[in-house]
Amino acid sequence: MSHDATNWAIQRRGLKPTTKIVLWHLCDRFNPDYGCFPSQDRLAHDCEISRSTLNEHLDRLEAEKLLRRVPRIDPVTKRQLPTRYILGFEESFTPHDPKPCPETGHGFSPVVYDAETAPEIAPSAVNSVEPCPEIAHGNLQEAVSGFCHNPCPENAESRVRNPDTNLVREPLSKPVKEEEDAQARDIDFDRFFAELLTALGFAANAALPAWWQGSPARLHVRRWIKDLGLTEDRIIETATETRSDHPNPPDGPKALDRFMARAAQRDAIAATANANGKKTKRPSKGEVKLPLSDDEKAAFYAKMVNADGYLPQSVISNTIRDAMLARGLVTPERLRQRGVR
Repeated sequence: MSHDATNWAIQRRGLKPTTKIVLWHLCDRFNPDYGCFPSQDRLAHDCEISRSTLNEHLDRLEAEKLLRRVPRIDPVTKRQLPTRYILGFEESFTPHDPKPCPETGHGFSPVVYDAETAPEIAPSAVNSVEPCPEIAHGNLQEAVSGFCHNPCPENAESRVRNPDTNLVREPLSKPVKEEEDAQARDIDFDRFFAELLTALGFAANAALPAWWQGSPARLHVRRWIKDLGLTEDRIIETATETRSDHPNPPDGPKALDRFMARAAQRDAIAATANANGKKTKRPSKGEVKLPLSDDEKAAFYAKMVNADGYLPQSVISNTIRDAMLARGLVTPERLRQRGVR
């Protein structure tokens, strides 16, 4: 690690954040005596990026003339060693020149032909270079890395077989199955809501009153199912029964709260009788008031008040309220909390 090198990297301006991070980690690996030669795996791990992304930023740094990459070959095994990175502040630094130049040892000197010397020059003598073990250079030279020496359309000129070693897979925001089930439930509820409006006497294409429009009306109807325990068929049946006493459609779902609560009460009576072993039919609309005593009524409505579910305000009458208070089934504070006056 060299503080001078890292300070030099910090002072570079005009670089992208990730490119500057790569440069900083290169300088952090710089040794004043031996230079900088971290492996790509180590450098990609330090920068927390993939090797393919690392090579892109190294190309940018080399294009900005902030470093130069020098490939190294093991003279014995002819295997590729970690690249030597010559940083811009080093004395031996020279910018990378992609064009062949005889002065820097890159490329070959051109051979000049003329009419007098052309017959004397053998074709094999042109650019003939003997194999050199030190740099693994010669004719029919195999790729020292073990990979194909020709550019690959998958990774361009990179010799990294699998360039992306840091795959990131974004998780789904919602499971596909749950989202599909939710959409199916919404479609079923829309169908049920349309049947309810038809049972209440609304025309199919007629304009609905304001209290029946939008999500609040649908949320109110859902409370009949969730809090009162009514099924969709039971709600439609109850809505149809209300047409006998009230031929005109109600202005909003709140006008049906009392009828839905009574339907839930009749269902509770039938369920209790069946649980006691008595086979009985669900009481009809006119039979509800006869078998119930005042104590049973007070107990039934007190259970609704003391629960945390939805409580329609029009369900609790003054008589029921006084009966619950007289029997000590509810407290005045609880009634105020539930909106009963």
